[in-house]
Amino acid sequence: MGEKVYLNPDGGAIGLVATNRLIFISTGVTLNRTLDQYLFSYNNAQAISMAESLRLAKVDPALNNDATRRVVAFIGDPALKLAIPDPNVVLTAVNGNPIASNTDVLRALDPVVLSGEVHDLQGNLIPNYNGEVSVTVFDKEIDRTTLGNDDARDSTGQLILLDFKQQGEVLFRGQATVTNGVFNVNFVMPLDTQVPIGNGRISFYAKRDGVQEDKNGYNLDVRIGGVNTAAPADDIGPEIDLYMNDTNFVNGGITDENPFILAFLSDDNGINTSSGIGHDITATLDGNDVDPFILNDYYEADVDNFARGQVYFPLRDLEPGLHTLKLKAWDTYNNSAEQEIQFIVAENDGIKLERVLNYPNPFTTYTEFWFNHNKPFEPLNVQIQVMTISGKVIWSKNQSVTTTGFTSREITWDGTDDFGQRLGKGVYIYKITVKSTLSNQQTSKVEKLVIL
Repeated sequence: MGEKVYLNPDGGAIGLVATNRLIFISTGVTLNRTLDQYLFSYNNAQAISMAESLRLAKVDPALNNDATRRVVAFIGDPALKLAIPDPNVVLTAVNGNPIASNTDVLRALDPVVLSGEVHDLQGNLIPNYNGEVSVTVFDKEIDRTTLGNDDARDSTGQLILLDFKQQGEVLFRGQATVTNGVFNVNFVMPLDTQVPIGNGRISFYAKRDGVQEDKNGYNLDVRIGGVNTAAPADDIGPEIDLYMNDTNFVNGGITDENPFILAFLSDDNGINTSSGIGHDITATLDGNDVDPFILNDYYEADVDNFARGQVYFPLRDLEPGLHTLKLKAWDTYNNSAEQEIQFIVAENDGIKLERVLNYPNPFTTYTEFWFNHNKPFEPLNVQIQVMTISGKVIWSKNQSVTTTGFTSREITWDGTDDFGQRLGKGVYIYKITVKSTLSNQQTSKVEKLVIL
């Protein structure tokens, strides 16, 4: 299998750790566990190459006396490293209490302030590290048992079930500014936090402004559980602004067959992403409540503002025609809200032009020409011609337009002719022609405007 992957002419791997003959399962298990420690820098050291990780695993005491370790080899560039950020981002305080002496338990509905620092490999603060840090707070590990649906049985005929641990749900995912190596992040613990008290996990990923110097880190010491029964009341759901692709989208507008859901969510106490029963961020297409899209992992709070964030989620291979999209979200108090929009997926056999207008209309010295199209991310040649009622062209403009969504508002006009003379008051006709630079297809529409 490794050979087929490596030699695949249509894709494959740039590096492999593989065996050149059979080995015992016990050796393979030990090798994987030992190699992982070096390959993924479990000891929080700086990442080393894949080949060096394998060498260290082979001479590790866990494998040093196993002769079959010699049949394991690395194929690829021996200097190749995994793209793992260097350590270390550390948690220094919880709600102002130093982490070394912190006894706070993070309860559901508690307001929380996490403080941290970005350190070098020697554990010293990097005082000139400026950028952003992504913070993810997980609930406690959950004990799980396999279902035995492969019907594997032991020598006595008993169904083999294996116990394992699964990381708890994401309670918060947000971003904060790092200034001189120090950061703070605020949020409210969701009501769906599991009540039993235990150790959660906080993961950090920092990126530096202007320099490729990413850092990561984690903390397993913060205790999570219980409920803050004295939390302030909140019975108002989040606010939702829903679009397709970008904020220029107008309800009922056109898209291509692969649009993106763009939703801005806001609530004073933050958005719930903890996957409590029935409390997911969901998107329902055309009333299909049985199979909604779960968007929790696509939500991220704004930098330094846990109360607001956005969802950006791709839809693929939609059928042409009218579609209805409904998005539902919950705040950390489990209050919900919904927003619904409609959009039309245009046939992919040509360029479509809809909802042509100018705004404001009527106007005196400034107006914008708006139109919907079905070619996001594609350069379009746009021509606008303004004519008198008799058909004489008095002003024209050609401009290349590229949009991330399906609405263009880039072209403006000040109400003067091609010679810069102010036009008289009255009704005029304008024609918008849009041409694809990739297919050379074009389409046009004519509308009216009024100058006051």
